[in-house]
Parts: sequence; C-alpha cells; structure tokens
Amino acid sequence: MHLVRSGAMEVIHPGGPTLQIDVPSLVFYPRPLSRRFVTDVARGADLACAELTFEGGAANPIASALPDVVCVPLESIEGAEHMLARLFEEAFGSNCGRHALVDRLFEVVLIQLLRHLMETDGVRGGMLAGLSHPRLRKALVAMHGQPAREWSLETLANLAGMSRSVFAGTFRDIVGSTPGAYLQGWRIRLAQRALREGRQLKMIATDVGYGSEAALSRAFKMQCGMGPREWRQQASDARSN
Repeated sequence: MHLVRSGAMEVIHPGGPTLQIDVPSLVFYPRPLSRRFVTDVARGADLACAELTFEGGAANPIASALPDVVCVPLESIEGAEHMLARLFEEAFGSNCGRHALVDRLFEVVLIQLLRHLMETDGVRGGMLAGLSHPRLRKALVAMHGQPAREWSLETLANLAGMSRSVFAGTFRDIVGSTPGAYLQGWRIRLAQRALREGRQLKMIATDVGYGSEAALSRAFKMQCGMGPREWRQQASDARSN
C-alpha cells in the first residue's frame, strides 16, 4: 500500500496501463505486481508505504476479490481524513513508538479502503461483493459467525428475506459460487488457520462443522487436492524455508 501525501507521479506497470497521480492518493496492490514510480526530479513526492500480509496470500477471499491495482484519491475515502493526517504525522515524524502506531494505522486504512470499495461497487465477486449486497450480507455474516451450524438453503434465504430460488441465483451471480460451496470454502480456510496453529484435527473438525475427522478430510481434499495432515506438513516446510 502506498499513500501519496503530496506531489505528482506516474506509476508504470510493464505491459499494463500507467497510472497518473496528480492528487493525494492511495495505491494498493492486493497481489504482487511489478511497478515503477516516476516523479518530477525537482519536486519529487512524499509517500508512506507499508507491506500488508493476507492470510493465505493471493488465495485469500479479500485479496482475490480485488482488482490488480486500486487507486483512489484520499479525499474520496469517507471518514479517513483525521486518521490519514495522524498516519502521515507519525510516518514523517520521529516520535517514540511511531513504527508500531503506523502499522496499526495502516491496518485501519485498509479497513476504510475496503468499506469504500464495497460502497462504490469496486469489488469483483467473492465475499466482498456479497457483503456489499444489502440482503446477501445477512446470510454471509451468519455463515461467518456460525460456520459449524448446519445451514440449509431455506434458512439462509429467510435471513436474506428472499425466496430459495431467488437467493440461490442471486448468491451465485454476485458471489460467484453456490451458498454450499462458499460455506465449505470458508470452513476449510478456518481449518487451515487452525492447522497452522497446531490444533488437533478432531477438535478442528467439530469447530468448523464436520462431524468427524474423516468428513473434514474428504472436504479438505476436495477443496485443496490433499488431506489436512499433508497440507499442514507442506505449510510447515514452507515456513521453515
């Protein structure tokens, strides 16, 4: 994430479109993308930058729902003016503890940005697009809040205030998958997090809504192409390297 406090610049993406930035702006790359910043030699530009890590990398449902690059004027992010002013003050100052505070402020900026994109239809399917929908969000919040519950299509449709057929069709069109497939994907992501924390498979299965280790293993392999134990070993090896 790059916050341009002042100055003009071009952001060149090899083989892609060039961004021309003339006003204080936020430039965000949800996934790795080559870029080069070109500023006026005399005037330059002031930037505060941070590297933000999404759990699961590019496969994270938030990261995957966003375009390759997001560029918005800072003034368009509603309610962020005072928080951005504090971030710049800390980033360009020398106060004790400023690094920790700037880290937290960048996290707040990300939340503000995601809200802005959801309110302005700046997301492309997935969880964020569903949360942007006034009715689907009720079902999504329920699934995220109680992943172990045996959610039926009828129950979710009732939460959204829609008929079963309309809910199923709207969910698929907006989110990009069926409610059942989405719920399974969310449960598996929770299981992956628990595996990284070293928790026992039997407990994970219960917590994410599967009645047994075997049921979780089948769903996990269907989603990831390997069983949970193999996945945990690969994740552990990757961290070691």
